[in-house]
Amino acid sequence: MLTDSLSLHHNNPPLVAPTGGVRCVPWSPQLAPPSFFLSVLEHHHAKLKFMRPSLVVLLVCATVSATPLFADSRSDFTQAIAVLPFANASRIGMSTPDPTTLDWIGESIAEQLRESVGARGLPTLEREELQDAYRRLRLRERSRLTDASILKLGESVDADQMVAGTFEYQRPAPGAQDRGSLRITARIYDRRRMKQSSEFTESGALEDLATLESHLAWRAISILSPELAPPEPEFRSVRVPIRLDAEENYTRGLLASTPEQKERYFIQAARLDARFSHPAFELGKLHYERKEYRQAADWLEKVNASDFHYREANFLLGLARFRSADYAAAQKVFQKILIVVPLGSVYNNLGASESRLGLPAALDDFRKALESDPGDADYLFNVGYGFWRKGDYSAAADKFRAVLDRVPDDETATLLLGRCLKKQGFNPAVDLKLTSVERLKSNYEERAWRLLKSLVDLKNKAADGNDPKRESKAGNPAPGAGANPSAGSGK
Repeated sequence: MLTDSLSLHHNNPPLVAPTGGVRCVPWSPQLAPPSFFLSVLEHHHAKLKFMRPSLVVLLVCATVSATPLFADSRSDFTQAIAVLPFANASRIGMSTPDPTTLDWIGESIAEQLRESVGARGLPTLEREELQDAYRRLRLRERSRLTDASILKLGESVDADQMVAGTFEYQRPAPGAQDRGSLRITARIYDRRRMKQSSEFTESGALEDLATLESHLAWRAISILSPELAPPEPEFRSVRVPIRLDAEENYTRGLLASTPEQKERYFIQAARLDARFSHPAFELGKLHYERKEYRQAADWLEKVNASDFHYREANFLLGLARFRSADYAAAQKVFQKILIVVPLGSVYNNLGASESRLGLPAALDDFRKALESDPGDADYLFNVGYGFWRKGDYSAAADKFRAVLDRVPDDETATLLLGRCLKKQGFNPAVDLKLTSVERLKSNYEERAWRLLKSLVDLKNKAADGNDPKRESKAGNPAPGAGANPSAGSGK
């Protein structure tokens, strides 16, 4: 048992009574007053801080209306997971007496776990969020932590479950041809239920690090969310084993402190194993931040479809193509993303690409973006701009007024509002500066969208389970169907 579990909720009370089994009932102001919404936001601020305000409101409202929040905590959307860097328990390095030269292995294990868990739809905290928590609590990363420190870290980032562990390296026996062996030990801490899992381990050759990480990730998912864990062979087939030196250089790049150091490590990792596209994503981001858009696009196009960051890489690729004035290519990229993830930022950028190409579909896509967040000033501006280019001055003026309500010193919105009031349309001969004022979005919020989608799916599933018509249909076999007790509900 966890030694200090009872102190966890002293300053951070749970949203529900610990007795469990509360019956779900329709929402009313008496059951959930406005202060309840504030408590949801305050209690889960760390999970919601990366979300747009409109998504936060939708998520809280959906949480209350879905009401599994008051039932078993496994159905709660707030099951955020923090994967901590694995501590180095080695007593010696590979070629030096200093074991800290192997610290990168602990970060590599954590990164693989983080990606694997996130790829199954479970909300995981980013590495940067955990780094901030380590600094706030004055804890040293990749050092072995006590149970109390692990729980304190989880409380700091508002994580419900934490995955932590150690690894130990053993040098090969004299005359052996291998590079040594690893023993990885992991444990999952459930801060909400005040318990921890049994320890689980993986052992094998250092060269098989990628395989060990993959199997460890599958076992972790089987504990965190058994219903999301696929058969192990299927899970392991998703990730191609990567060369050890490529994985080392990539991880050292993540740990490097300067962009120049990062670039050197990522380039080396990409050269060592062309199948490994993680370095290409990081290099694409580095070049994009430097406004080297063509180089960024070259790297981002190399990210594999099986890569955890594939759609995010495509989003950045679309921005890089747009910034390079290749609007047709940008349009295709954003359209491809929308097939899977209908985010407002993607609709907005698609509309901007179409606007530059002079396509009438631009206004429709701008409006779809605005539907996702009716209060966003950039979305309002783009819709207004689309109406103005179309000659609908009244509708455009309404949008520009809404922009100025939010951003009073927006000079372009002020200028275009004046043009609308004078009913002055777009004149290509004199309005060159007004041909490229569409506003892009650089925020890619798939994680937030998937949180919301999973909650809506949960609500629909609960509604299906409470539908007597569905239960009746499930309980009565179709005419002519044999009595098969294992046939299930038919759903």
